[in-house]
Amino acid sequence: MRINAFAMLSLLMISPCALAGDQKARVTIVPAEDHVDFLVGGKLVGRYHIGPKVAKPYLWPLLAPGGVAITRAWPMEPAKKGDSTDHPHQKSAWFCHGDVIPEGLDLKQKVKGVKGVDFWSETKGHGVVACTEVSPPVNRGDRASIKTRNEWRTADGTKIMDETRVLRLFDLGKTWLLVFDIDLYASVVPIVFGDTKEGSFGVRVSDSIVAARGKGKIENADGKTGERDCWGRLSAWCDYSGPIEGKTTGIAIFEEPSNTPACWHVRGYGLMAANPFGRDRSFPAMKGRTDLVRINRGEHLRLRYGILLHQGDAQSGQVGEMYRRFLLLGKGD
Repeated sequence: MRINAFAMLSLLMISPCALAGDQKARVTIVPAEDHVDFLVGGKLVGRYHIGPKVAKPYLWPLLAPGGVAITRAWPMEPAKKGDSTDHPHQKSAWFCHGDVIPEGLDLKQKVKGVKGVDFWSETKGHGVVACTEVSPPVNRGDRASIKTRNEWRTADGTKIMDETRVLRLFDLGKTWLLVFDIDLYASVVPIVFGDTKEGSFGVRVSDSIVAARGKGKIENADGKTGERDCWGRLSAWCDYSGPIEGKTTGIAIFEEPSNTPACWHVRGYGLMAANPFGRDRSFPAMKGRTDLVRINRGEHLRLRYGILLHQGDAQSGQVGEMYRRFLLLGKGD
């Protein structure tokens, strides 16, 4: 990974203000060698891991207002007694897909049952989303942004696709919003996204609020609640909330309406993911749909998602209102 020299200069220039909680720079992004920190008032909101040893970039820790850890810490930290240790590839918050097919490219290593490259799991033969460049952050009071570049590679290191990913942090007062602008570019060969539920823009919530344990609540933009009524359905957003350290806290994923529509791969055990690529054999809302998402060589696919960190549940946390604000925040903001 290459960190732009200006990014390192920016780090030296803004770190004292960030640590001091300078009100003129209350939202700041601070790049380092193997991660990028997102801060509000000098306090950490999320750390974006991009080092050479990660299978894909991920955000952890991810903290809601009040400093509440909203996502699971394992496997980055040892699990506490009674906490879950399933799905080690579900690292807090991430974006990828479980079956990315590079047309015409002979794959030397593959994951069983996957036609193309598996970027979702981390079993033998999985692909790697490698961060190759980080540009200087732009810090502007109540918002900040940073541009990164990724290469999607096979298990043996062959690049199959390029990606430009811009991450933005907004201070919305009582809530914080992280926005991901994703530009997938079929620079090498045509790319087809296989029909699998294993994707794509996901979070793994804290064990304290998982619905399966009877404490957490899943709710979507249509007022549906629980895994049964939300899983595999289409909706503008989905929220997961519950009590953590005595405070009801939540996390929502927002979907941009111009995206390829996503079904929600949301589970009672703690997974919540927007999947725009699953079709007939994956989700009930896509029954009869067999048209796979394809990017011709030289073309782009653009996606935009938000992660809202809030207090309360979807109703008291005003998730619907925050979604409307998300829609008003231009991509250049």
